[in-house]
Order: sequence, then C-alpha cells, then structure tokens
Amino acid sequence: MTTFLARLAGAALATGLLIGAAQAETIRIALAEPPSDEMAAFFVALDRAKAAGLDYEWTAFAEEELAIQAVLSGDMDIAFGTPYAAMQRSKAPVRIIFQVSKLVFFPVATKEYTELKQLDGVPIMLHSRGGGTDSIANVIEDREGIKFGERSYVPGSGNRVAAMLAGQGVATILDLSNANKIVAEAPDRFNILPMFEVKASDEALFANLDWIKENEEAVNTLVKALHSTWTDMAKDPTIISKETNPDGPIGQLPPEVLAELDGFYTEAVAGGLYDPNGGGREAAKADLEWYALAGQLDGDPATLNPDDFWYFAPLDAAMK
Repeated sequence: MTTFLARLAGAALATGLLIGAAQAETIRIALAEPPSDEMAAFFVALDRAKAAGLDYEWTAFAEEELAIQAVLSGDMDIAFGTPYAAMQRSKAPVRIIFQVSKLVFFPVATKEYTELKQLDGVPIMLHSRGGGTDSIANVIEDREGIKFGERSYVPGSGNRVAAMLAGQGVATILDLSNANKIVAEAPDRFNILPMFEVKASDEALFANLDWIKENEEAVNTLVKALHSTWTDMAKDPTIISKETNPDGPIGQLPPEVLAELDGFYTEAVAGGLYDPNGGGREAAKADLEWYALAGQLDGDPATLNPDDFWYFAPLDAAMK
C-alpha cells in the first residue's frame, strides 16, 4: 500500500477483491461510496468487461473528494465523480470518459416546507462535498436567492432516506427512486419540492489522460462494456437484476434491496437518469454550463473547451 493510501485507509470503506492476476494491466477503480443499488449497473458492466478480458480491482472511499485525490496522486487509475474544479485547477491532465448518470435529483423536505425559497437557512444533507448534489444546492441558492444552513454529507441516496426517516435531517436531495420511496413510506412527514430541470452529469468516470493513452485497450474494453450495459438497460431495465452476480458485491446486499432492483432501474430509466450513449459531447456541453453556474468552474462556459475536460476517443470507439 502506498503512503497516500495508507493515510486514507481509515476513509476507505471497503476494498474489492482483485479480479484476475495482479499485474500492471489491472485497472484500479476508486468508488466514491460503498456498493449499493445505485451502483448495480456499473458492476454488471464490470462483469461484462471481465468476460472480455479486463482485470480490475476496486476500493470504495468515504467520499468523492478522496476518490478524486487518489486519481490525482496516481494511487488509483479511474474514479467516480464530477471533478470539474479539480480538473481546472490541477496540472494533471484528468479527463472524463463516460457519463454514468445525470443530475436527476429532487429536493425533499419535511412537511413544513413546500417550496425551495423556504429552505433559506435550513440545514441540508447532500451526497459529497464538491459533488453533484452539492452543485445542485449551489444553483438552488443562486436561483432562489437563499442560503442553506449547515451542509452535512451522507453518501448514497438510500442512506439519506434512512437518516431522514430516523429524524436526523429536515431537507436533502435524492434521486427519483428514493424521493418517491421516502414520500411513499411517510407521506405525512415529507414533501418533494418543485425543481427545475438539470441535464448535467451527476457521476462520471474519469482518469489521467496519460494513463488512458498508455492503457488504451483496457480503457476501451471498460467503456465498451459500459456502453453495452447502458444501451441494454435502456431497452430492458430488468437486465441489471438478471445479470447481477449473486456472489459479487451487489449480490451481497440485503434481500430487500435486491428485490427492488427492477423497480429502481425501471424508474431511473423512465426518469432519464441514464444516457444510453454515455453522455459524450452533449453531456460535456451541459456540464460546462452547469458547473460554471454552480461555481465549480471559472470562466464563460461558451469559451471553455470540452476537450480540456473530456476525452471522447474511447466512447467514440465503443459507439462504432
């Protein structure tokens, strides 16, 4: 273990088992949270990539910021997140290669709040510092002319639902499935507040461009597996539960979570959470506009170059 990862050992929540032999070609993947129903599609794609010859290992960190730093330091190869601020300020040529999900999220609050303006000064639970829900909170503040109270960070929409149901928060931002879930479970306690449309990325896969080019075959294998999974999922969301490995990290989740996979992905696909084509140039344009507005990118988004933030070659190859 490197010095950097040793320092973060307490923050790494779980470490995946090595898939295949330990060798230089093994891709080290940094997750920004422990495996959950929200990550089931990604693990299906990993299984497809493994079948195509990809070796990989994964580590789950406590928050997105730590996963980003692990890639910047070179201790991990690929990570989840939307590291636009880090890409702009870092000298490392970090690039996004695939949009995992869009920012299809909804503010949820206890019954006394019915619109966003009422959340002025109210504490809010978010996914991670500098992540997608953090940026949504920034834009809500800008558009509504409010300022949230203390921000706390609880990775995973399901975990934020549990915290809200336990009375540990009064406002949060949840994905479509979990927003519907919390209101269905406690309709007398929670409201989904009206929200404007967002097309930008919530989660994306990114890596150092030098490393991507040095490991072109492995990266192409991974992106091709992701593209095929996302395309198949758009046609039949139940493909995720059907292909989930019962002996893998998703298969070890509680039975009640596994029982809801079909419902989760059916709702998510219908709600536009996933782009079958992995985002690409359209997502890059939406991201630059959104994250500039959210205060995580400096400059006019119209003058920012998408190629400074995305590397499209693997996705272009997968779509041929």
